[in-house]
Amino acid sequence: MPKLKTRRAVAKRFAKTKTGKVKAKKANLRHILTSKTTKSKRQMRKKLYLNKTEANKIRQMMPY
Repeated sequence: MPKLKTRRAVAKRFAKTKTGKVKAKKANLRHILTSKTTKSKRQMRKKLYLNKTEANKIRQMMPY
């Protein structure tokens, strides 16, 4: 059976934790930051953990 290929776009955007959760960076922190509050910008710096349904989809695209 051939090796499964990893989707490189997914591998660059998501990471697996040791326990198997999938983490990602929150969106909306790239530009037009002056109109966003300091609180929202600070909260967007934290990591986002995907829910079970989305995490399963990502794990299939990132087998290793």
